[in-house]
Amino acid sequence: MPTRIALVTGAARGIGRAIAEALAADGHAVAICDLRIDDAKEGAEAIRSNGGAAVAVEVDVTKSDSVDRGVATVEHELGPIDILVNNAGWDELHPFLETDEAFWMRVIDINYVGVLRTTSRVLPGMIERGSGRIVNIGSDAARVGSSLEAVYAGAKGGVIAFTKTVAREVATKGVTANVVCPGPTETPLLAEIVSAHESADRVIAAMTRAVPMKRLGQPGDVAAAVAFFASDRAGFITGQTLSVSGGLTMA
Repeated sequence: MPTRIALVTGAARGIGRAIAEALAADGHAVAICDLRIDDAKEGAEAIRSNGGAAVAVEVDVTKSDSVDRGVATVEHELGPIDILVNNAGWDELHPFLETDEAFWMRVIDINYVGVLRTTSRVLPGMIERGSGRIVNIGSDAARVGSSLEAVYAGAKGGVIAFTKTVAREVATKGVTANVVCPGPTETPLLAEIVSAHESADRVIAAMTRAVPMKRLGQPGDVAAAVAFFASDRAGFITGQTLSVSGGLTMA
């Protein structure tokens, strides 16, 4: 497979970093895009030290000008973007009626509108070149609902619907668009979300019990699915939603 250029948002740590490493292992040049630029630089250096190609780029997916600058930087340093992975995300655990509009807007802006911003910037070039892979990170919360995550689940549901529609619109253009939905996955973000809850240990235990395989996912589990969708092997697969959740969602 020829070297392709991959842009991964939220790639400084957790699932995003595992995705960047998996894509680099497949021979792609990777842009690690994140607000945590020091962590992003560390991740890029780790890939380069293993013989891969990577750059770190500071990107805030909630700001269109930041996305524009970030994409321009990636294109300047690596080349036209062939693979876009929208992984940046954020949430906190709250009953819906204990949240306010400022919280709703932040969750939606990061988890859904951020996907619109990056896709609108990168997709035209893919269409022009007649080739591209878009892989959006959803959540099993969007497929079945998740207590204390009503707005997050709704935003990720929007990501799934958006991806299916884009997949239909560009199906004849050589571009595919698919979604990977992690279940509960052991990441720094999950640790932060749960640590803010007064019953953190019970929350993690409940998550683990709910998974038929009786363990939380690992970032590498999700990264493997993303790498598949980004590969030539998935060239006839588009508009699909794949759960990586140890059987939590079977649909």
